[in-house]
Order: sequence, then structure tokens, then C-alpha cells
Amino acid sequence: MANSEMKAELEAQLATLQARLAGIKKDASHEYPGDSAEQAQERENDEVVDAIGNETAHSIRAINTALERIESGSYGICGSCGEQISAARLKAIPEAIHCVDCSDQAGRPV
Repeated sequence: MANSEMKAELEAQLATLQARLAGIKKDASHEYPGDSAEQAQERENDEVVDAIGNETAHSIRAINTALERIESGSYGICGSCGEQISAARLKAIPEAIHCVDCSDQAGRPV
């Protein structure tokens, strides 16, 4: 997949994630009902929403980094060893900044 196609895919993912994060922030700013049992349930739900929001924000940062790498010409090059990241890995994880070997060696998720 060409960098221009990957950029378009990443930008589409970014827009989706940004919309999701905006919705999460909106949901997190609601008021709690008066009943204490309902409040307790809402607070538990808020913890889940916070975790989803944090993961979404992390994904947004990873995609922005990938887009910056496309602009700088370093996209698809491992940030650790400098070798090419396989096309299969980039297709599966477009925001990958490490090749499989370096990711596995360091226990990195991407």
C-alpha cells in the first residue's frame, strides 16, 4: 500500500477516533442522579468510560505520530533498528513504528 493510501486510511481512523473521544468527553461531563445506588453505578460506568477514553487518546497519538512519519519520509522504517517494517505489519497496524523483531524484543505493543 502506498504512503498516500496509508495516509488516507490513517486520517479516516483519526477522524473516527476523534469523534469517539468527543462523545466520551460529553458522556463524562453528565450529572449524577440523586439516588446513591444509581450514583455508585454511574461512577463504575465512568471508570470504564475513562479507560476507553485513555485508550482512544493513546490511539490518536499513535496515528498522529504515523502521519508525522509519513510527512517526514520515515514512515515504514523501524524506529529502533532502521530496517523496513514489513508491508504486512503496516497493513495490520498502520501506526507501527517498530518492526516485528524490535517490537518483540522490547515487549513493545507497536
